[in-house]
Amino acid sequence: MTVHHLAVDAVSWHILRTDLAAVWRGEELRPVGTSFRHWSLLLEREARARTSELDVWQRMFQAPGPVPGARRPDPGRDVIGTMRHLTRTLPAPVTDTVLTTVPAAFHAGPEDVLLAGLALAFARWRGHPVLLLDIERHGREEVSEGVDLSRTVGWFTSVVPARLDLTGLELDDSAQVLRSVKEQVRVVPDHGIGHGLLRHLDPATAPALAAHPAPQVGFNYLGRTASTGRMADGDWSPAPEPLPHLGGTAHDPDLPVAHGLEITAVAGEDGLRATWSWAPGIWSEDDVRALADLWCDALTAMIRATSAGGHTPSDLPLVSLSQAEIDELEAEFASEWR
Repeated sequence: MTVHHLAVDAVSWHILRTDLAAVWRGEELRPVGTSFRHWSLLLEREARARTSELDVWQRMFQAPGPVPGARRPDPGRDVIGTMRHLTRTLPAPVTDTVLTTVPAAFHAGPEDVLLAGLALAFARWRGHPVLLLDIERHGREEVSEGVDLSRTVGWFTSVVPARLDLTGLELDDSAQVLRSVKEQVRVVPDHGIGHGLLRHLDPATAPALAAHPAPQVGFNYLGRTASTGRMADGDWSPAPEPLPHLGGTAHDPDLPVAHGLEITAVAGEDGLRATWSWAPGIWSEDDVRALADLWCDALTAMIRATSAGGHTPSDLPLVSLSQAEIDELEAEFASEWR
């Protein structure tokens, strides 16, 4: 069974196959909370209610620093068919700590840790303290009360620009970098879904955002995937084929690339596998290899920062405390604070 990616995303595939397996076993399906059509109409209304976010996105594109690649993508020659790929894998024990223990210690998410490592890699690569990138996310943000997308089938996604600025930070202090990146990512509400709404659904705000060149680096963390072998769903398990994001052949080779450099990561039984894809006319293989190695080194170093974990201002939205004040309170009250 094959369904085009225009119709379903990865989460929808999971919903479909588990439902098919349940029906095959004669089980009754749970109702769908919010239909895709209702969600689409809701987004149009939501776009008009988020104009106050425009200033946040405008500031994000101001003075992002030197452009990472040699030039911006040219749709005439930088196409999918010319992209080159490099894969790096963190060992499973390191991966488990990076994606579970470290986020728990800093009250962060796995993506925060991966992005902090990426910002460190760029900063150490050529003294580049500011990284402007696009982050691709699942897009299932329950932005309105009563919305339930846990069983909605369709094509959801959101591409959110982020500006990660390590200026003035001590790059050997992984804890300081992770706290800073976590706070910078949390500047916008609802994981940044408002950018797409203002950029594509509101005619009043779209021109202002369209005027900014897109980031040259893209990042996508696909989360954890189970083995593609026979699982509990038996014949309804995914076919053992490569994901298009990770070097598969599902894309039109003549499709222009969205970014000169894209990093796609997925966690599996063998560890965290990251595929670095680049346009050879924009990036050199030596530079990509150096960045990939620096990223792995930065993530491995994050493990040693676990003991320095703690809260940050975004964890305490009801009070106004600086990071220094939070650190002082945590030191004074120790286990009670955590």
